[in-house]
Amino acid sequence: MHIPSIIERKRDGAILTDLEIREVIGCFTRGEMPDYQMSALAMAIYFQGMNAAETASLTRAMLESGEIMKYPESAPRIVDKHSTGGVGDKISLILAPLLACDEVWVPMISGRGLGITGGTLDKLESIPGFRVGLTREEIIAQLEAIGVVMIGQTGAICPADRKLYALRDVTATVPSIPLLVSSIMSKKLAESLDALVLDVKFGTGAFMKTREGAVALGEAMMAVGQSMGVITKVCYHAMDEPSGRSVGNALEVVEAIEVLKGGGPADVRELVITLASEVSRVAAPQLREWLDDGTAWSKFREMVVYQGGDVASLDNFAAVHPAAVVREVQARSGGTVSRVDAETVGRACIALGAGRGRAEDTINPAVGFDQIVKIGERVERGQVIARIHAGDEAGAERAEKQFLGGFLCD
Repeated sequence: MHIPSIIERKRDGAILTDLEIREVIGCFTRGEMPDYQMSALAMAIYFQGMNAAETASLTRAMLESGEIMKYPESAPRIVDKHSTGGVGDKISLILAPLLACDEVWVPMISGRGLGITGGTLDKLESIPGFRVGLTREEIIAQLEAIGVVMIGQTGAICPADRKLYALRDVTATVPSIPLLVSSIMSKKLAESLDALVLDVKFGTGAFMKTREGAVALGEAMMAVGQSMGVITKVCYHAMDEPSGRSVGNALEVVEAIEVLKGGGPADVRELVITLASEVSRVAAPQLREWLDDGTAWSKFREMVVYQGGDVASLDNFAAVHPAAVVREVQARSGGTVSRVDAETVGRACIALGAGRGRAEDTINPAVGFDQIVKIGERVERGQVIARIHAGDEAGAERAEKQFLGGFLCD
């Protein structure tokens, strides 16, 4: 197949066939297609788009470029959740063990943080000893034992996606719905799911800034999932303020533990219940009960033990990663909180060292924010509206200025 002709056809707005797409992805994965040609095709897709059939073909080709999970015939319903990312989004830490209480299997493949959105793997690795890289045999054994595993993408899963994303990241072609959909859905469908719920965020702290953009992405992902026989549900949530009251890897684990013990911020708890209800076999009241009576908390502890984590550290996790400096941010005036800008908080966290500017950067699990006030709450002058956890005084000073720049009460 003549690759330049395929690039030319897509450049001019033609619809590529399933065979053409499969051939291109196969050649690229095997190293028979140079990066410059795939970069050119990605840019053509960025400008010309793809229809539903093309997007499904691209997703399937990327999915089949690597290993697909297989389970014993006796396996129960297989479910998972994907979030498009947000600031303070610790939902997966709570939702995965909660769903496993329903006697389904949750083989959750997660990612690391890059940019202002935090990564589930980075949060889990703030638990001493926790392993996110397991063998296929370990994954199946853990699912059979406790019904939940939270891991990173292995080298064998969707190698085409890994290669293509690296090019998209440096060629300004990341924000393309067909390329986004195929990247997200190929990895999730590699889990051989029966049902998937998608948490699509929009707002200042999300990839999609508008609800319209989020709906376009959500509907495209749902169409691909359903075309491949997976029950796919989509929920849309605003991300103009951080989720919960904590942002930062270890700080978010602390907050997730609070929710797993039946407490924690109401918005986090309700989002977990909303998403879990879409793929669980039981209704919301039962899910709430499992959070309140310690069932989900016990499941989380089991998962930590199975994946090599120090379960004893969970009992006082706030003390595991103490920050060198903890500074209270006080309200300069009284009023009702009308703005806690998620993007501002996310960027301040990155500056503190909670995230990465590049994939190879090292993160500091201790830094971030907690005790963040929520929009709609009433505050008085001098009241604490957030606490900064920083590596030094200079970092705390910068973070306070940033936070106040995105905060408003009136």
